[in-house]
Amino acid sequence: MTDLLHGIVDFSDYAELLPLLRTTIIACVALGLVGGAVGVFVMMRDMAFAVHGISELSFAGASAGLLLGVGVVPGSLLGSMLAALVIGALGSRARERNSATAVLMPFGLGLGILCLSLYDGRASNKFGLLTGQIVAIDRTRIVSLLVICAVVMVGLAIVWRPLLFASTDPAVAAARGVPTRALSIVFMALLGAAVAVSVQVVGALLVLALLVTPAASALRLSTSPLRVTALSVLFALLASVGGVLLAAGSSVPISPFVTTISFAVYLVCRAVSAGRGAVAR
Repeated sequence: MTDLLHGIVDFSDYAELLPLLRTTIIACVALGLVGGAVGVFVMMRDMAFAVHGISELSFAGASAGLLLGVGVVPGSLLGSMLAALVIGALGSRARERNSATAVLMPFGLGLGILCLSLYDGRASNKFGLLTGQIVAIDRTRIVSLLVICAVVMVGLAIVWRPLLFASTDPAVAAARGVPTRALSIVFMALLGAAVAVSVQVVGALLVLALLVTPAASALRLSTSPLRVTALSVLFALLASVGGVLLAAGSSVPISPFVTTISFAVYLVCRAVSAGRGAVAR
């Protein structure tokens, strides 16, 4: 058992490795901010399942980009955007949206696997698209990632108040003249971009750890939109940055650490929420 743990975790060269991970840490900070903020609306609009569907199409787009040589980032972004807009157009209600997502998910996963099977490059690139790769973010890719994250955050800030109203009570918002349909399309585009950048670090299979779990944890502690958003961003940063720091001394991908931290935070938040309920009674 000791030999197994030593083969997985080894912090002997940790100080030398950290400077090499500067761009990845910057990427994780950006993803934590985006994932925490977007995740609040994902939970409010009951779209956790849709996130998984979009990630599968993002994986397919990234795989196609890798195969065709156009790049992982453009392919991932195109796949995410197409999936987000299709899901948004096909399903305005949760049941319809979930049906559309369930149809797209296996198609995206199958298409992505097909592209990877035809790709003759490094096996690490294939594995990284599914489960994340700590060294996947180089100096060139970090620029595009930061630009996309900035666009998402600015777009979210612009539509924050009407989107919050439409997400809390869509019927009343529509009755008061809020363009709920247009807001839904805008949010789906922002969500698609957020998924695209998240896939590059944590992989397509585990993107929920950044876009759903932190917000779900925050909602266990508060109902205030601002407080929930702040806590969600904090939890997402803890998972993303903490995951990359732990993965620096490990031979396994970053995603198991990110998901484990997210799950641990969620369990703590559930325990705190349950404790509050017991005291209230």
